[in-house]
Amino acid sequence: MKKLIGSWSALVVCCILLFGGAAQAAESGKSSSKSNPGLEAAQAISTITGVAISPLMGVSGIGAWKYFKTAPEHRAKLAWYAQPWFWIPALLLVAVVFVKDTFGTALPTAVKKPFDIAEAIENKVSGLVAAGAFVPLIATIFGSLGLDDSALYGDAGLAIINVAPLLNILTIPFAIAAFTVVWMVSHVINVLIIISPFTSVDAALKSFRLFILSTVGVTAFIDPYVGAIWSLLIVLICWYLSGWAFRMMTFGAVFSWDMVSFRSSRFKVEPDANWVFTAREMDKTPIRTYGRLSRGPQGELVLSYRPWLFLPKRSQTLPAGTYAIGKGLFYSELIKLEGEDATAAATLPPRFRSHEEELSSVYVLNGVQDIGVVKGLKAVWNWMTGKDTTAPA
Repeated sequence: MKKLIGSWSALVVCCILLFGGAAQAAESGKSSSKSNPGLEAAQAISTITGVAISPLMGVSGIGAWKYFKTAPEHRAKLAWYAQPWFWIPALLLVAVVFVKDTFGTALPTAVKKPFDIAEAIENKVSGLVAAGAFVPLIATIFGSLGLDDSALYGDAGLAIINVAPLLNILTIPFAIAAFTVVWMVSHVINVLIIISPFTSVDAALKSFRLFILSTVGVTAFIDPYVGAIWSLLIVLICWYLSGWAFRMMTFGAVFSWDMVSFRSSRFKVEPDANWVFTAREMDKTPIRTYGRLSRGPQGELVLSYRPWLFLPKRSQTLPAGTYAIGKGLFYSELIKLEGEDATAAATLPPRFRSHEEELSSVYVLNGVQDIGVVKGLKAVWNWMTGKDTTAPA
């Protein structure tokens, strides 16, 4: 119960700071007789960054704030995200997620994973909606700039071109790009939670994301320009991590779909090449690269892939050695055997569950071995049933 109260308190404080900072910047802009694009831009940067970290909470929270800050007679004219039909169900869903995260630490991993997968899918959907329908509205910061300048020059009897639409056309793509890279890095937390076997790690990852979100809210509340500088720093860091985040996002999408659709029940191992993820960096091929594994002309294992899934095809030959299939609880791996040790070379999507023997036969590998939790559970079972008199470690 204490953990639940702490999570809710952190959520409330985070929302108040983030949305309060945005409102403070907005009110400062309205207090002047002429629009202040610099202040509006600072507000927009912090808002977009905060929403990218947590799209559903960000969009619904800002929508609720705008709804209650608007006079009742003008609420019907508010944007879609500020209408009760959107932000009330969205905030209820946010509350459900927080309750799941709080009590989920007491649930067995196998019971909690389906809810984690559902949350990862929700994060993708809300991120897509925010990028396409919310960010362009927030990034339109030059709505009144052209009107003020037109009036100024009109008094002088001069005809000018309203440049506001052109400026917005330039800012919106940059805003969507910034949102995308921050969202991808934030979404990695959902992916890590899916593949993590420890609920305590899940809680730590969620707490870290909430902490980063709170820093955006705190800095924006203190000063809009300080908040913008901090948000831009977050964007730059996420831009640097975007390649890794994209691979992790692909990893999470494939794993989520395989689990939700029970793909292993209808999957058939291809006789020539199958889709896998690299489990470690190999030469210039980064970890979590998604590609097709096949046998080369000399019998070597070769991974063929496209960077960012669409760039020119590349290939990576796996180091020579003896390989086998490592069977895990939720997914299996291609492992390289080195004496009594085994090193993961590739991660197999969940579709390969129950197809490990067939996969080993197709690639002519050194059989199937239990790894991780499966190995530990079998060791405990064999010891309890007397099949192995050596107590498991």
